[in-house]
Amino acid sequence: MVISNKISESMKSSSWIRAMFEEGEKLKKQYGQEQIFDFTLGNPITEPPDELKMELIKVVSSDTKGKHRYMTNSGYEDVREEIAAFNRERSRLDFTKNNIIMTVGSAGGINVALKALLDPGDEVLVPCPFFVEFMFYIENHGGVMKLVDTKDDFHLDIEKIKEAITEKTKVIIVNSPNNPTGVVYSEEELKDLASVLNARKKKGQRIFVISDEAYRKIIYDGIQFPDLFLLYDDTITITSHSKDLALPGERIGYITISPLMKNAGKLIDAAIFANRILGFINAPAIMQRVVGKFQKNSVDIADYQKKRDLIYNILVDAGFEVVNPGGAFYIFPKSPIKDDIKFVTDLQKHHVLAVPGIGFGKPGYFRIAYCVEMDIIERSRPFFKEVLGKAGQ
Repeated sequence: MVISNKISESMKSSSWIRAMFEEGEKLKKQYGQEQIFDFTLGNPITEPPDELKMELIKVVSSDTKGKHRYMTNSGYEDVREEIAAFNRERSRLDFTKNNIIMTVGSAGGINVALKALLDPGDEVLVPCPFFVEFMFYIENHGGVMKLVDTKDDFHLDIEKIKEAITEKTKVIIVNSPNNPTGVVYSEEELKDLASVLNARKKKGQRIFVISDEAYRKIIYDGIQFPDLFLLYDDTITITSHSKDLALPGERIGYITISPLMKNAGKLIDAAIFANRILGFINAPAIMQRVVGKFQKNSVDIADYQKKRDLIYNILVDAGFEVVNPGGAFYIFPKSPIKDDIKFVTDLQKHHVLAVPGIGFGKPGYFRIAYCVEMDIIERSRPFFKEVLGKAGQ
């Protein structure tokens, strides 16, 4: 075989998101862009803030020498200090630039963290439904993914997590606001999670939390985002500016390692080393220079909330069972038939493109990414009702 058996097998179970997106591209060529209601990909149409664009022009056009050269693998010191200051102000904890490692987006950050933490056979708990790429990231570094079902409302089921922990458990990945559900985990449930993990720590087992916070700033209805650093010492957060600053193609983010973590220095050194040997070397130089100044900024969250409200009301009016998302720009309705792939195929016949729940480890549901034009959401209204009616028949 030309390619590795491992990659061959992984490709067979690769992302339904991309598969449906590619199908959408074919339909757009056949019927025209305006006739396709594409809710497949979390690829924001929102543009970055104007202030950020001006800063980018300033950085690129400056006469500063060496701005395109290598820097330390952890990133520019002044940028990491800006980010550390933001974290100090937010949490009142003693973050320094050493707690920050600039990465190639959140995907790069999660891979770096897992590479630094995992030995072959170590188990990683992942609440389900989940972002499917987590599976491949874990396998990249010899880990074993164990899915743990969430509750009916997609919040953490602490008892199931407790039951899933074994002596081999090394990491749990939490993703809040969640992709694909949009659910934001509460402080109470995260405290309960910390209590379970601290109980294991007292018995001599350290379990690290990797918190994927790519959607941290995209939160609605006045919900307060709990700071895991204040709840659990062995916390590593992964930040991406793909969504909050609408920069997905620029691949810029960072790892933050808790200053309360015992022997944090060893993990920091390991993560910096992993950043290099995984081939990232360092995060993009120009974008590092830009985003450090925009830690408190984001795109217009009110615009996303309007879109959330619109798609939620369309689905409810049509008769779908659906949890109202508290953040991100995804909604995860229940399929009216058991076969979510068939239902998504039926939607596709009406030029409505969604992703089946099986692609997130949760058959019987489907995901809609509503980071699209408001007009697309509104014009899709009659088709959801029509397809649901046919499914009922």
